Amino acid sequence: MSVLQYSSMKTEEVFKELKISQKGLSQTEIIQRQKKYGRNEVEAQQIHWWEILLRQFSSSFIYLLIGAMVLNFFLWQLLDGSMILLFVIINTVLGFYQEYRSEQSLKILKKYIVHESRVKRNGKEEIVDSRFLVPGDIITVESGDIIPADIRFFQEHNLMVDESILTGEAAPIKKTIANMEEEAKEIYQASNMGFSGTTVVGGVGEGVVIATGKNMVIGELVNLTVETARESSFEKGIKKLSSFILRLILVTLLFVFLANMFIKGDSTNKMELVIFSIALAVSVIPEALPIVTTFSLSHGALKLAKNKVVVKRLSAIEDLGSIEVLCTDKTGTLTENELAVSNIYSKDHQKTFLYAALAFSILERKLKKLTNAFDLAIIQKISSADKKTADLYKRISEIPFDPERRRNSVLIFREGRYQLVIRGAYERIVPFSINVNGEEKKEIADWAAEEGRRGHRVIAVARKEISNESGYAVSEEESNLEFIGLISFVDPIKKSTKAAVDKAKKLGVDVKILTGDSIEVAGAVGYQIGLTDSPEKVITGEKLEKMSFREQREAVKEYAIFARISPRQKYNIIQLLQEEKEVGFLGEGINDAPALKIANVGLVVQGAADVSREAADIVLMKKSLEVIIDGIKEGRSTFINTIKYIKITLASNFGNFYAVAVASLIIDFLPMLPLQILLVNLLSDFPMVTIATDNIDEKELVRPKSYDIKEIALVATILGVVSSVFDFMVFSLFYKISPGVLQTNWFMASILTELVFLFSLRTKMVFFKAKRPSGPMLFLSLLAVVITIAIPFTKFGQDVFRFVRPSNDHLFLILSIVAVYFLVTESVKLIYYHYIKHE
Repeated sequence: MSVLQYSSMKTEEVFKELKISQKGLSQTEIIQRQKKYGRNEVEAQQIHWWEILLRQFSSSFIYLLIGAMVLNFFLWQLLDGSMILLFVIINTVLGFYQEYRSEQSLKILKKYIVHESRVKRNGKEEIVDSRFLVPGDIITVESGDIIPADIRFFQEHNLMVDESILTGEAAPIKKTIANMEEEAKEIYQASNMGFSGTTVVGGVGEGVVIATGKNMVIGELVNLTVETARESSFEKGIKKLSSFILRLILVTLLFVFLANMFIKGDSTNKMELVIFSIALAVSVIPEALPIVTTFSLSHGALKLAKNKVVVKRLSAIEDLGSIEVLCTDKTGTLTENELAVSNIYSKDHQKTFLYAALAFSILERKLKKLTNAFDLAIIQKISSADKKTADLYKRISEIPFDPERRRNSVLIFREGRYQLVIRGAYERIVPFSINVNGEEKKEIADWAAEEGRRGHRVIAVARKEISNESGYAVSEEESNLEFIGLISFVDPIKKSTKAAVDKAKKLGVDVKILTGDSIEVAGAVGYQIGLTDSPEKVITGEKLEKMSFREQREAVKEYAIFARISPRQKYNIIQLLQEEKEVGFLGEGINDAPALKIANVGLVVQGAADVSREAADIVLMKKSLEVIIDGIKEGRSTFINTIKYIKITLASNFGNFYAVAVASLIIDFLPMLPLQILLVNLLSDFPMVTIATDNIDEKELVRPKSYDIKEIALVATILGVVSSVFDFMVFSLFYKISPGVLQTNWFMASILTELVFLFSLRTKMVFFKAKRPSGPMLFLSLLAVVITIAIPFTKFGQDVFRFVRPSNDHLFLILSIVAVYFLVTESVKLIYYHYIKHE
């Protein structure tokens, strides 16, 4: 049966269902139940290290690189082949390391199962290893304990439990033993139950274990977290791109080979044609893409590290750039996760704080540690003088807070006088106060209602003279009280939150709150930080679940604030959003771990639960959301530079590829030798690598980025055609002279046009209005130009690569073609982005 079903059962019904008595289980029963239920450990399907390693080779792009590496070694291009091998090794090692660490989440979750528990067995209390707890065990918990299993309480004294790690509720929850009239639907409703991983912050309680291991609430979080497989936006984009390039190359090469065989017939040198085709294929593959992205991602990671942002998965930086929706938990991320006094309604503030402090739990004072969030907030506000005054009172007895009475009371004594101090909901105190008239009651109710609308929690404080200690009873709280004042509490919003949300909006990122806290608190926070125009525009997890699938899709788009959301519901909301958007999630507690794992990018703040840090991609060491915006900008910069490389290399490579392939059908010799083609590839790739360091125009950072294969293919095709036209121009000028002259001049023209193409396509603006290229790009481009022009003049170039010495006229002609090519490329680029792409 469901764990939450026990919430509506009476204590005797729970004992009957579990077949136990107040004495606890016998040794025989314990052994039987351990065989049936297993150990009290969180378990989930684990992935072996070798499976993670093999997964690194499941990408089409890796297949391309490995193919290019084999071909290079086949052609004795050992430098190129070795470089590609190095790229493959680097990416495999990084990918394996990142995924392996992510799969360690289960080990972290196990830390929330405490090692030992106080258990009653065979009528005796004993200390037991928590791994051996079974349903039916009777355990005792007290202040400071982490609850070791899901339990149903049947005894308690002022028991308060912090469940924020599961629910997001900042304030501790008062636990009771009474059965609920209706079965709890969510964790936060189960006031008579304790859940594994939550912390007792006050009082003592005794309960019966109702679920252990995978059947606990935390067990569901384990399954969602550990068994969720995520493919990043970066990985999906690269996979699509790789498949596109692979198909295009194979189809074109097959056509070129068959066309040559058909046109030239028996005169074709088949071995030479095969080698030529292989060299052509290698020339098209953007084998420097891994090193470009690695440099770019590492560059971004170093920048973020200066702002104390730890990037655990390098590709997450690029994924940040594609975020369209940023979902965030409220507690600890948008707010401070600690209550503070907000306002006070009283004629005497000092007196109100003094009596609120006198109502502290006697048990907590004896233990000399305050764990109640309201008490901690009060102690921050009370003056030193009042603290000394409070210590002069002797605390005699107390009646703890009760959800039905909604108040607690403490009997105090000083100088022969007994006083009863009552603290709780104003509706249960003000009506019994004799010093408040009808008009004042309305004013108090209005004040409390307004504070409630602002998401603040309100408590009332009153006192009463008691004739003697024996006269103290619950009935004394319900007559002749002296109302002292009201205090409202708030979980303060972090100073940086609103500014960060505003910046996110400017970057085209929608922010949504997903929290387990109440409607009023979530709505107030959302309204204050500008996510909604009304604090009432909030939807609960319960309401969302009652909707049809189509209605849920619309709701996750329409609403920015989701309250009383369970971990499973957070997970489902992100899944729904991911149908159309790239989603980032910012969280902190254990309850956020599944959402962090499934989101395209998982982010946590400093101080987050260990399991959440492990499931996340990025850890914010500074408690400021502004660093997320820096991360998004950095991610977009990385993405833009990666896309630049892909567009430039594909357009220029394919332009040259098609021109050389077609030229091979027209003439009876190779338009460029295989070694020359590979040298073109090598020299042009050196400057290409420096794209990772290039500067970005601010206009390109204002919208989320994603891989658009159609757009990449269109740009590569349009500009590839332009490149092919100029290649044929070079071909037509030199092919009649001699094979050596054509091959040499085409070699130089290919590299020089590709280099100027780099400086044209690095920006969508007119080149002279764009930001200045980076220093490394300028330096390596200049170096490539010098080598390209110089090598045909050297004996080494002439002997090894079979170049011929260019004439001055030919060199001038090539440089003129390159200049015209640059102007034409600039014109086509501007026409495309202005009239076709509309940017």
